[in-house]
Amino acid sequence: MTTSRREILGGLGAGMVLAGVGTRAGAAPTRRIGYAIVGLGSYATRQIMPNFAGCEHARLVALVSGTPAKLDQYGAQYGIAATHCYSYADFDRIRDNPDIDVVYVVLPNSMHAEYSIRAAQAGKHVMCEKPMAVSVAECEAMIAACRKAGTKLMIGYRSRFEPYNRLAIELARSGHVGPTRLITAEHGFPARPGQWRLDRPLSGGGSLMDIGIYSLNAARYLTGEDPVSVSAVETTDRSDPRFKTVEDRIGFLLRFPSGIVANCISSYSSSHNGYRVIGTQGWIDMEPATPYEGQRMSIRKDGVTTPRTLPAAAKNQFAGQLDHMAECIVSGTTPIVPGEEGLADMRVIEAIYRSAAERREVVIRA
Repeated sequence: MTTSRREILGGLGAGMVLAGVGTRAGAAPTRRIGYAIVGLGSYATRQIMPNFAGCEHARLVALVSGTPAKLDQYGAQYGIAATHCYSYADFDRIRDNPDIDVVYVVLPNSMHAEYSIRAAQAGKHVMCEKPMAVSVAECEAMIAACRKAGTKLMIGYRSRFEPYNRLAIELARSGHVGPTRLITAEHGFPARPGQWRLDRPLSGGGSLMDIGIYSLNAARYLTGEDPVSVSAVETTDRSDPRFKTVEDRIGFLLRFPSGIVANCISSYSSSHNGYRVIGTQGWIDMEPATPYEGQRMSIRKDGVTTPRTLPAAAKNQFAGQLDHMAECIVSGTTPIVPGEEGLADMRVIEAIYRSAAERREVVIRA
């Protein structure tokens, strides 16, 4: 993971709360970039779509769903013409719609690769929700398809566009509380039965392939490094009908090249949302760290603990993410969370599952 300080943050204090993430070349889109949303589930309709209202450079222009009633409902709500509403069966017709610049894939994990690749083959840029796919091989195929088509591929790591997390990255990497020695990251929620996330053919796994991504990705973005090995333990009550095919809790210890160790938890049966960066002079605490809103930070340095409160951002993490892709398209720059970022996470995820199954430390190979 390589990201310059300038890409992370323009500075600290009030000045760091950016309205969004601009392009590195400083270019601004001359028109608003058009998105097609593929998959009209809860995350798309409750989080992503409403936040186009806060975008400067991105707009919602098309919808894709296998449910005609959803196309009618959300088409009417967002003023999307019937000509810009597609079923999965006629998805490939998007190639003929010049209003669509980006396809945002918000489908069950096992469908990410197929629709991202088809979008690229239709000549469209791709935003794909995390996890990027269900295997390293699928991630590599998605990257190859976008490279061949000359389109951009960005993964929906929204926390990279959230001010508190951006500040945490800057503070951790700059040694604000001394060189980092340990990171703890815990994410989980009680999973409701009957969700596609609990069906392995659709999800590719359990909590690790969902909420656990936040612990893993936080450890990587706070260090700016990729781990070299992992030790993992799974704890799942198979008598619980929710966990017939997927794991519940999985703990994993990541070792980084610099010597930093990250102790992480992923869970579908308990509530967690936070991380702590522990340095030689104190710690940086985020609790909660990665919710849709309401992040809280406190910093302990030289024996003094201080809450850190940032001014309200002009643009939230969702709008910032959508606009960042738009700006990158116009400027020709690479997103700060490209396909390679999703691939890096998937390499670690596969190693975590292997370590838990084999009950040994696993070396992570690029």
